[in-house]
Amino acid sequence: MNFILKNFDELSTKELYEILKARMAVFVVEQSCPYQDIDGNDYTSHHLWLEDNGTIKAYLRLFKMENGMARLGRIITTERGKGYGAMLISEGITSAKRLFAPYAIYIEAQSYAIGFYEKAGFKVCSEPFLDDGIPHVKMILKI
Repeated sequence: MNFILKNFDELSTKELYEILKARMAVFVVEQSCPYQDIDGNDYTSHHLWLEDNGTIKAYLRLFKMENGMARLGRIITTERGKGYGAMLISEGITSAKRLFAPYAIYIEAQSYAIGFYEKAGFKVCSEPFLDDGIPHVKMILKI
């Protein structure tokens, strides 16, 4: 297993297909939430995934925000209970620091996952809100 980090223009057609397939499987099918996943941010994002024999085990995208923060988003694991999520978040934080030197890292977390992100150092910084009908909170990790 290894992490792969590429910007949009570096992705092969197959890699992009596998990324979109994994995101669709988790966010749309598993969570029964039809929404517009392809939002234009992929073009300016770096894409980080944990791969095992060509299969995506965990994925996120990261980009620099205009306010000097980095943002992690579309965070998924395709298999639960194996530690892939913690490995991904750790690598995502390291990659964001290296690529963008942000003063903080921002995420919008599904409310059920607050404890998971708190273990990585993120703090809730908003009231709960609905995003596509799913409860979320904004969270920040200060660098």
